[in-house]
Amino acid sequence: MTLATAALSATWTFVDGDWYEGNVAILGPRSHAMWLGTSVFDGARWFEGVAPDLELHAARVNASAIALGLTPSMNVDQIVGLTWDGLKKFDGKTAVYIRPMYWAEHGGYMGVPADPASTRFCLCLYESPMISPTGFSITVSPFRRPTIETMPTNAKAGCLYPNNGRAILEAKGRGFENALVLDMLGNVAETGTSNIFLVKDSHVLTPAPNGTFLSGITRSRTMTLLGDYGFKTTEKMLSVRDFLEADEIFSTGNHSKVVPITRIEDRDLQPGPVAKKARDLYWEWAHSTSAG
Repeated sequence: MTLATAALSATWTFVDGDWYEGNVAILGPRSHAMWLGTSVFDGARWFEGVAPDLELHAARVNASAIALGLTPSMNVDQIVGLTWDGLKKFDGKTAVYIRPMYWAEHGGYMGVPADPASTRFCLCLYESPMISPTGFSITVSPFRRPTIETMPTNAKAGCLYPNNGRAILEAKGRGFENALVLDMLGNVAETGTSNIFLVKDSHVLTPAPNGTFLSGITRSRTMTLLGDYGFKTTEKMLSVRDFLEADEIFSTGNHSKVVPITRIEDRDLQPGPVAKKARDLYWEWAHSTSAG
């Protein structure tokens, strides 16, 4: 199969019944997904011999496909099995990003909606080290998260991510590493790359799901682990002021799991004990799950 551009790290992709090495060319200029953005994906992680919540990520990519009007062709067990087969192609030294995807090859009425019968699937695995758990800085973005009435926020859809991307680029232009993104009403939703938590007087709080952002798998897992350990955890509407006055802030997401936030606007923060405990609990739980 023809390569597109060189892959930035070791990469293997399963598509059309076979594994291919590198950044394989699987879209053309007539592909609906390339033209109009009808693609969904999910992201799981392999690290240190484990792939936590892999089954949930596989289930979510199928749910995302249905939400975008696509027809998933793989079941959860097939995606999980392929993943473990593909992971054997790596040297086991570097964390691997696990990305199952669906996309539309053709369009329907006047080319605009996807033709669900043309749905294609691939599973892309590539080496991607996690960021350091030392923390990162955030600033309030001028860009907002869309609502379900304006975008498919009930799916992990590729078309949602340019908005996150411009939020991050704008934040970096002002000297920050990431963006704090609000919903259309001005409530805190998430960062440009992850869900977000604050700690106030040992109480752990995170924005309540309101249809503008995905309630992440790692987010849910972290809440469960902290709650089981004895922390009070609450989902509620949160303002920027709540975060500015927090004792701790940390993020959760598939890419690097649990990471402290060490600066918000002009206020510096130290990585706190709750964030550290959340990360420790996650790692302990992840290594208690069975490897493939």
